[in-house]
Amino acid sequence: MGSPPLSGKVLRFGVFELDPETQQLRKAGVLLRLQPQPLKVLLVLISRAGQIVSREELRHELWGGETFVDFEQGLNYCIRHIRATLGDEAQTPRYVETIPRRGYRFIAPVEGLAQESPADWQPEAVVEKSVFFRRTWLALGASVLLATLASAVYVLRLRSAPHLTEKDTVVVADFVNKTGDPLFDDILKQATAIHLEQSPFLNILSDERVAATFKLMNRPSERLTLNVAREVCLRSNSKAMLAGSIALVGTHYLLGLRAVDCQTGDTLASAEAEAENRDKVLNALQAAGNQMRQKLGESLSSVNRFNKPLTEATTSSLEALKAYTRAAPSDRPEALADLKRAVELDPDFAVAYASMGVRYANFNELALASQSFKKAYQLRDRVSERERFYIEASYYTIVTGQLEQANQTYLLWTREYPKEAGSYVNLSFNYMAMGYYEKALEMAQESLRASPDFSVGVGNLAADYVALGRLEEAKAVFDRAVTRGQDGVDAHVSRYYVAFLEQDNARMQEQAAWAMDKAGLEDQLLSIESDTAAYYGHLAQAHDLSGRALNSARRNGAPETAAFWEANDALHSAEFGEAASARHLALDALALDRGPSVRLAATLALARAGDAERAQSLADALEKEFPVNTLIQAYWLPTIRAAVELDQGNPSRAIELLRVTSPYDLAQTMQFPLGTMYPVYLRGLANLKGGQAQEASREFQKILDHGSVVANFPLASLAHLQLARAQAMSHDNPAARKAYQDFLTLWKDADADIPILKEAKAEYRKLQ
Repeated sequence: MGSPPLSGKVLRFGVFELDPETQQLRKAGVLLRLQPQPLKVLLVLISRAGQIVSREELRHELWGGETFVDFEQGLNYCIRHIRATLGDEAQTPRYVETIPRRGYRFIAPVEGLAQESPADWQPEAVVEKSVFFRRTWLALGASVLLATLASAVYVLRLRSAPHLTEKDTVVVADFVNKTGDPLFDDILKQATAIHLEQSPFLNILSDERVAATFKLMNRPSERLTLNVAREVCLRSNSKAMLAGSIALVGTHYLLGLRAVDCQTGDTLASAEAEAENRDKVLNALQAAGNQMRQKLGESLSSVNRFNKPLTEATTSSLEALKAYTRAAPSDRPEALADLKRAVELDPDFAVAYASMGVRYANFNELALASQSFKKAYQLRDRVSERERFYIEASYYTIVTGQLEQANQTYLLWTREYPKEAGSYVNLSFNYMAMGYYEKALEMAQESLRASPDFSVGVGNLAADYVALGRLEEAKAVFDRAVTRGQDGVDAHVSRYYVAFLEQDNARMQEQAAWAMDKAGLEDQLLSIESDTAAYYGHLAQAHDLSGRALNSARRNGAPETAAFWEANDALHSAEFGEAASARHLALDALALDRGPSVRLAATLALARAGDAERAQSLADALEKEFPVNTLIQAYWLPTIRAAVELDQGNPSRAIELLRVTSPYDLAQTMQFPLGTMYPVYLRGLANLKGGQAQEASREFQKILDHGSVVANFPLASLAHLQLARAQAMSHDNPAARKAYQDFLTLWKDADADIPILKEAKAEYRKLQ
């Protein structure tokens, strides 16, 4: 039913006068300010005074085809402002009465309505004032009774409402932006996710899992409009979709949230809030988010505890939040520019610094990652509890290198947020770095229980299986990852190592080809291929592949990574007896970049190439700079100093220095994808040089027994040669001959002029 026509006369009700033509509202002659949309609602209600006007009728009259969420919050806002202007109250109304579950009714007598209006809408209240007041009180009594009954029914419905469980996942859709301000196009979804992720109860579908779901749907990633979000929700087996909207009414901003069951389309809960201006939008969003958290089943105590203000957990600058939102979740190089812009706009934006640290770490730019996490750590009081765990653990891992401290922080994180995959993933990384593969495997499995589609967790699981020699399980993980679109770089690297260990050259080339022309991935596979070439004694090819890896990393804007690949190549030359080449490559690497990983690898190469003085000086500087770093202090510096002692003819001192490395003999450190077992190798060389043949044999055999840890790193093939030398020293000639043959078979096509190969052939001939 449409609204009846209004007369041109001034309408009077109580002490108020309303002119429909000029749309001016006065109280006792004083002009009142009522915004256009609330005024339109008031005119419709007055035009049908005494009748119930449903919310749907108001929607049709005033909003037409606007979205449901916008209409709901917009109408609520209008009714509130009408009542505030008229001095009316919802519980004891004099003008606008709420009819529960039906709509609204204007209950005051109105003078000046057109009398020729049809009877079906003519308000009965104008017939007789005394009769009207009696009817009004009767209506009020009835409405109170109805409201009481409706309230009781509502409470019962609330108690039986289909709240979420801790196992249910929620997809956050993009906001419907009706303000006309493009600033709000993206940031509100991101801010909502950040706020809700504070909750240990809710399980928000991560950006990574959203991307993986699009892959399963054979679609490129796109905006999560309401329809698309519901598709993602269904495909990812999530329970609910959270839709949001923002609208501008006058100078105020209205925000609404609605949780929808993905299967049925039923509304599970809704919440709304109002911001008096643009700068208060995030505060309003937080208020709506807190309502939603409780309505979906989270306890009030939990909401209160995990409730860092959004303007602190993120930023008070909407422009900075916009730049941050553009960067997430992309790992493209341009994302770093967005994050840099975000911290320029707000130098106290802790989460943006942490995101920069993540991206630098993913590109193996550890020095830059360290700088970013240092800043985030300084600002950690400005973030949510969840982000604080992440920042502190990352600081201990990347900046100070205190892995045990980092692991304790991650364990606390898992207890507070048991459904958070990130804590388990990073624990798995740290345990791998320390060489604790069984623990790493357990954490990788936990991460996938928390987030089955998390590609990083899948990559960790595959790498752990490889290190433990469980190759069939590693292959199964990879095949499943490819089928489900979860095959990140770690999964392909692990599949390469499985192929190497199984001597499947075709599969190795397949993984290397996959990475070609992929920024940030190509250089890593090229360096791994370089290790494979060196493993077989193809040193010239190894140099060429390392050079290509270096150039690829430089093109990608990753100088620390590029320098590390060159330092790794220097180690190839050093171990093969080409000292001059090793020194040249190591110094070139240091000239290119002096990140910690570069200095450690280059310093070890210099020590193994006989440049003891320079190696000692660099080692002293590293010790001073990283006094509490677990692996630098207990793995790399003892290894470097032991190499210096070996070069200077002090094998017993080298053995003593290497005692501290024993707990980390299987460690995967720095940018090496798998373990190098360098301390074990040098311990074997020291025993060999000290005449302790059996002890040397045990060390070299340890490397061979852990072939899946060291894989294609050249020390794995050299261990055959060193074992042969130890066995020859023990006068076990049959065993020595076999070990020499094993080495020479591996190096059957090796570059003929490599010094260590010439030595091996001469020794073998002599043994014959």
